[in-house]
Amino acid sequence: MIKIGILGDIGSGKSFVAKAFGYPVFNADDEVSKLYKKNKKIFIKLKKELPKFIFSYPIKKAEISKAILSNTLNLKKIVKIVHPQIKKKMRLFLKKNKLKKVVVLDIPLLLENKINHEKDVLIFVQSKKREILKRIKKRKGFDINLLKKFKNIQLPLDYKKNKSDFIIKNDFTKKSIKKSIKLILNKILK
Repeated sequence: MIKIGILGDIGSGKSFVAKAFGYPVFNADDEVSKLYKKNKKIFIKLKKELPKFIFSYPIKKAEISKAILSNTLNLKKIVKIVHPQIKKKMRLFLKKNKLKKVVVLDIPLLLENKINHEKDVLIFVQSKKREILKRIKKRKGFDINLLKKFKNIQLPLDYKKNKSDFIIKNDFTKKSIKKSIKLILNKILK
């Protein structure tokens, strides 16, 4: 099985690119949302750690956002509680898809949390800054300060780009993405 890790800036279109590969995708952000909605143990742990912010189950994204904006340490507390569960979910995903030729890992903190392995194929999604900002501003609950806090826990983009085996320039059109993906798959599936 070839594991492809998708790297890039927040809002660069990592999930869009990951889906375009046409192979099973593990999307960490989706899994985190599911945990907030369906995992009572996570709720209990977060409520215990952040009693001034987490009030009701299922956990509301607004409560998480307020906790993070209030104090940078809160983001670290949340990651410490949520991340082991995400790793578990990823292991189950890999087990379930072990016979697939390729799987795609759409995990924002892939390198930061040392989830990738030496032989994984890393692809950096590069987009124009103004395109990224335009897209991010459309997101529900957009907050520039929250964005900055998340960027602070991420490795520099240049580092991620240098670690990558391939770069996809994302102009947010399916045609160009499909073309880039086809070229990459031709190289890695030889």
